[in-house]
Amino acid sequence: MADTTTGPAPRFAISRDGTPIAFWEQGEGPPLVLVHGAVSDHRRWRIIPLLEPHRTAFLMDRRGRGHSGDAPEWSLEREVEDVVAVVEAAAERGQAVDLLGHSLGGRLALQAAARSPHLRRLVLYEPVITEPPAPQEVVTRMQALLDEGDKAGVVELMMREVVRMPEDELAAIRSQPAWPSRVAAAHTLPRELGAVRTSGAWDPSEGPRVQVPTLLLVGGDSPPHVKDDIRVLREALRSCAVTVIEGQQHVADQLVPELFAKLVLDFLLD
Repeated sequence: MADTTTGPAPRFAISRDGTPIAFWEQGEGPPLVLVHGAVSDHRRWRIIPLLEPHRTAFLMDRRGRGHSGDAPEWSLEREVEDVVAVVEAAAERGQAVDLLGHSLGGRLALQAAARSPHLRRLVLYEPVITEPPAPQEVVTRMQALLDEGDKAGVVELMMREVVRMPEDELAAIRSQPAWPSRVAAAHTLPRELGAVRTSGAWDPSEGPRVQVPTLLLVGGDSPPHVKDDIRVLREALRSCAVTVIEGQQHVADQLVPELFAKLVLDFLLD
């Protein structure tokens, strides 16, 4: 649990395998759990000040990052259990919980939503439900960069060749305060990309198990494989709406936080 940040101490939810998962509470109102994607930790969310007047944000560090623990045996299943544990901690307030997940965190949130009885609404921003468009040689190059100590190079490789982020967006992300936390999480990328590949695509037959109203957010300029995933989800989920964020791709919450927060709140407060 290596982390050098300062500020309020986190609380911990204990996952099913005993791993402590750190989270912070910020804001007022009903609980909203936020699950970040790869290459980040709880500090990635620029939308929190905009959500705080309306929701108590539960900001988790996924395992292996920030203040959260880790375990020798890692899998997507363990991470789904982590999300369920934080949702259960949020539900201790006595209110139904909203859940927001981004990228791989969106897949974890989707699978957690099929298991938790505490959810009210679900927001998924470009969840990864199929194999990432990253051949094994990209994962091999990432590991080589890690072995050389070049964590920033790993993150840039991820952004360029997996996320397919334009150079202007990458430059904007590098300039933000959360960039060091992205670099610090670089060691988790090879295992995550490998796990998504070996776990395979999310099974659309699981859709009916997600019974809460769901909002799917997708960038208008995002690659075709991302939009294909959204189409699969739209057809599989029972109660589902899709909103396209024009002119954006995979980091709209970073680049247009006011618009992103408005879309989330419009759905949650409806």
